Amino acid sequence: MPEVPLYNLQGEVVGRISLAEAIFGAPLRPDLIHRAVVALLANRRAGTASTRTRGEVSGGGRKPWRQKGTGRARQGSLRAPHWVGGGVAHGPKPRRFIVRLPRKVRRQALFSAWSM
Repeated sequence: MPEVPLYNLQGEVVGRISLAEAIFGAPLRPDLIHRAVVALLANRRAGTASTRTRGEVSGGGRKPWRQKGTGRARQGSLRAPHWVGGGVAHGPKPRRFIVRLPRKVRRQALFSAWSM
């Protein structure tokens, strides 16, 4: 078991304490620490970013001009993504960023971090 010094509030060594080998003597696993940190940061995300698509933007129900005879490009809606004020083509939508790690992986990552 690893032994570490025990300090009082004044910063003086007053003894030694032995730590559990299984917890504080675990092998270093940077891969598991990385997975645990990535999961922690991902689970903090709210995932509420959102934009309106062409179907969610108000207006744009009628063709802006007739299909043929005007000399202009054919258009079906004022709210198409390429129009100013139109919907966003492939914008963000609310989604979950939950990353679930197995209990043993979480524990092993924690022990590995404590053993550094």
